[in-house]
Amino acid sequence: MKILIIGSGGREHALAWKLAQSPRVEKIFTAPGNAGTATLGENVPLSAQDIPALLAFAKSKSIDLTVVGPDDSLADGIVDGFEKENLRIFGPCAAAARLESSKIFAKEFMRRHGIPTAESREFTDSLEAHDWCKQARFPLVIKADGLALGKGVIIAQTPLEAALAIHRSMDLGVFGDAGRQVVVEEFLEGPECSLHALVDGENTCLFPEARDHKRAFDGDTGPNTGGMGTVSPVGALNPGLQKRIQTEVMDRFLAGIKADGLKFRGMLFPGLILTANGPKVLEFNCRFGDPETQVLLRRLKSDLLDLLEACIDGTLAQQTPQWDDRTAVCVVLASGGYPAAYEKGKPITGLAAAEAEPGIILFHAGTRQTGNDIVTNGGRVLGVTALAADVQTARDQAYAAADRIHFDQCQRREDIARS
Repeated sequence: MKILIIGSGGREHALAWKLAQSPRVEKIFTAPGNAGTATLGENVPLSAQDIPALLAFAKSKSIDLTVVGPDDSLADGIVDGFEKENLRIFGPCAAAARLESSKIFAKEFMRRHGIPTAESREFTDSLEAHDWCKQARFPLVIKADGLALGKGVIIAQTPLEAALAIHRSMDLGVFGDAGRQVVVEEFLEGPECSLHALVDGENTCLFPEARDHKRAFDGDTGPNTGGMGTVSPVGALNPGLQKRIQTEVMDRFLAGIKADGLKFRGMLFPGLILTANGPKVLEFNCRFGDPETQVLLRRLKSDLLDLLEACIDGTLAQQTPQWDDRTAVCVVLASGGYPAAYEKGKPITGLAAAEAEPGIILFHAGTRQTGNDIVTNGGRVLGVTALAADVQTARDQAYAAADRIHFDQCQRREDIARS
């Protein structure tokens, strides 16, 4: 089979790495890809948002399956466009992808179908949002309604912080149109947990849990990012909690998409918080997480292609994926200044030495090949991913490998997977 992967991040490199292990895969194309995906197939210089060009390429190369990585491509309707041309593609249609691309839409869906989530209010007028926050209990969580690269969530500890967040999002437009409307919700306490579940419209298949470290700096401080590192498994989900999540989140989600007529076939990735009153959904994502995918696919022993095709064909109930019992840890190396402004084009050294460390796979994200050099080309540059018998050994291996990699102004967290 010929596979086309849409995207250029660490998630897409991990997908390419895993799919390349399938005996049924003949060739992998990645659009636009990075320096890592180039080692597994052929990079295609097409934007992940250029749906007509991607569609033409898929036709010209007789692509058998397209796998969509980024949320914005799904929101733009890439699945709808491919399916209209009878091309096989993994991911939900644009109407279903609104569960991620609009937090207001997702909140209304969760309320309508009894899915536990934080109490919230939605605002289209900044003055109304300011007035409401004056009477609220703090801390509060303020979220841009649309897609903001994982950076549109602000935890406001004081009324002043809330006012600034609303002003920046709604009035100044720091998140573009994505932040012109906001959701203001109660702050929930408890450990966070990321779950991935394949959905074929009738059945779900839960992956093991992972934990993302969203804040830029140690101790979960600093601004939100797309994710600075992950660990799987976490050990936070006992059988009772797993059953509640299946019953209260996944089963109600399935019933909800059927009731609303939403065609959802793909990956549902709910961010959860395990409160004293049980699990609650922080947000829905409608694609593989980044960097969660990096640790999950290190642990997946089954053929990923079989699982993706089962989603498309509605045969997910026949699949029982097998998982490695060991622990995977991913430490993200980012450009200095991320998630704010950063420079590109910094030469990266030490990659071969890092991958020679025990249990290490490097997943490229913001990288590109320039002559004989690999240079930085994004905010999150590399995911240093280790697989070991326990979390401490995996942490030690990941950080030992990360120590061998150097580029100007490299930044990372030192507390990924630390209990």
